[in-house]
Amino acid sequence: MIRKAEPKDISRIAEILVFAKRMKYRAIFHNDDYSFNELQVVKVANEFNDPELLNKVWVYDDGIVKGMMHLEGKEISELYVDYFFWKQGIGAQLIEFAKEKYDCRFLWTLEKNKEAIQFYNTHGFKLNGNRQLEEGTPEYIVMLERE
Repeated sequence: MIRKAEPKDISRIAEILVFAKRMKYRAIFHNDDYSFNELQVVKVANEFNDPELLNKVWVYDDGIVKGMMHLEGKEISELYVDYFFWKQGIGAQLIEFAKEKYDCRFLWTLEKNKEAIQFYNTHGFKLNGNRQLEEGTPEYIVMLERE
């Protein structure tokens, strides 16, 4: 089931974010200092202690929180699924929820994250030609928009 995140979910959200980012982004950024020193579960959890941020987060919870999604208006700001539960339709359920319940229209992802782009394409989000440097990195992010 997809539900609003609660304070009890913060450590689990942080775990999902940290490990999914390490799995997907380390090969793109080649920055072990960031991946293993800066990107820490406690640090990420502290960010989500902000009730205003937590109020914009949804989790997939079937007894275990397996995925999370952060929405900012019509934007899907973050969508991550725990690595151990990839390819089980959890991300699909989260994105469809965002489209149906909040009419989410766009998102940004790393240009080199081809799997994410393919996933979003499958769910009706297409590259619209907008791209920009990801702040503080040499990598580009691209915008995908619903048709």
